[in-house]
Amino acid sequence: MENLEIIELIKIFILSIVQGITEWLPVSSTGHMILIDEFIQLSIRPEFTEMFLVLVQLGSIFAVIVIYFNKLNPFSPKKSKEDQKATWIVWFKVVVASVPAGIFGFILNDYMDEYFYNPWVVSIALIAYGFVFIWIENKHQGKHSHSIDELSHISYLDAFKIGLFQSLSIIPGTSRSGSTIIGGLLLGMDRSVATEFSFYMSIPIMFGASFLKLVKFGFNFTSAELVYLLSGMLIAFVVSLIAIKFLLSYIRRNDFKVFGYYRIILGSLVILYFLFNS
Repeated sequence: MENLEIIELIKIFILSIVQGITEWLPVSSTGHMILIDEFIQLSIRPEFTEMFLVLVQLGSIFAVIVIYFNKLNPFSPKKSKEDQKATWIVWFKVVVASVPAGIFGFILNDYMDEYFYNPWVVSIALIAYGFVFIWIENKHQGKHSHSIDELSHISYLDAFKIGLFQSLSIIPGTSRSGSTIIGGLLLGMDRSVATEFSFYMSIPIMFGASFLKLVKFGFNFTSAELVYLLSGMLIAFVVSLIAIKFLLSYIRRNDFKVFGYYRIILGSLVILYFLFNS
């Protein structure tokens, strides 16, 4: 196939595996993608790389849809009228939660691309939110009850507030899942509820972000670029299936502190690396 380089395909595989893992863990997928790209830079046109780093996340989103298809499908014949109504209400709350990030993302997308997509911003965000996770978990230590322990207990106002937290994820290194989970925890949500609702919120916001990037890039793919993109999305999909199930299992028995420590260590190492290599 014309211009298809095996070494570039290997780089795509690595980036996609990292994306599939970090999209759902509260450690910032975009931040990891930017940092890894610093070390294994793709030798393809910059416009495609920028678009790829966003669209590859669609593979991860499809993993959520597959895992939660029955739960999120309001047309399921297996559901009663009451259950179908409850499913629609969840979707309405997801839409409400997506409004703030959609507005801020649309307004600030180009500005963030130009000024904030760099290792320094990513490192600072990784460290800052790492401390926030540790602080929240220390604050909640010893508490065994939460005011919101079911999805149905999330109000529309709660959903909007979590959406405001999700808006923070337009800063690279923040983590979309991390910011929404932090918002949920601060509102008194159970870890599992905050995490699951964060998964749901990813669907419209990432489809919207991908659509904007695709429109900006256009559809003038080379055959090699199309292979890179589809391969990356497939790998991200498979890896995301594993990562989501791992996270759900992990938080049933553990808190988020380990992710806070990981963020602080990674952010510090990256700062040191660029200080000594600047």
